[in-house]
Amino acid sequence: MTTCVVVKKNNEIAIACDSLVTFGDTRLSYAYEENNKMFQIGDSYVTLAGTAAHFPVMRKLLTGMGEDCKLDTRDEVFDTFSKVHQILKEQYFLNTKEEEDDPYESSQIAALVANPHGIYGVYSYREVFSFDRFWGIGSGRNFALGAMYAVYEGKATAREIAEIGVHAGAEFDKSSAGPFQIVSFPVKA
Repeated sequence: MTTCVVVKKNNEIAIACDSLVTFGDTRLSYAYEENNKMFQIGDSYVTLAGTAAHFPVMRKLLTGMGEDCKLDTRDEVFDTFSKVHQILKEQYFLNTKEEEDDPYESSQIAALVANPHGIYGVYSYREVFSFDRFWGIGSGRNFALGAMYAVYEGKATAREIAEIGVHAGAEFDKSSAGPFQIVSFPVKA
């Protein structure tokens, strides 16, 4: 799957992800294809975890939404991903079924969004979380969270903490590997 993280500390925000793509037991490393799991929309960066099909679809969809793609607040992220869900169903033939007793249709997506306004996590039922410190998604998430927790209170910057997180994910998760994409920027006052 992947390791993706976001960090906010001392007026700096960072987002990072690995670059390995897997298909069952097959690994497609960066040596064979430039696997970019992060993309920019205005001043926001988005990274995803889940099926490899999400990456080209979401990149094309979100970047093509123009003014309808707003990601600066928790509510804007929710509204945008609610619109995305409808488009995924109508234009990209999304299979919304996960479990029989699901309360809502699933978008089948886990995403992290980072911009100068904050760091957000989006999950399959369009749940949106606004994080104050750090978070991670993907199969390497637990390793990344533990590593970031261990260093967060120290002197490391947001960027350094994000780098530590994705490195820990790649070290211990068989479905994560470098090289890593890491972007950092100041928090907007």
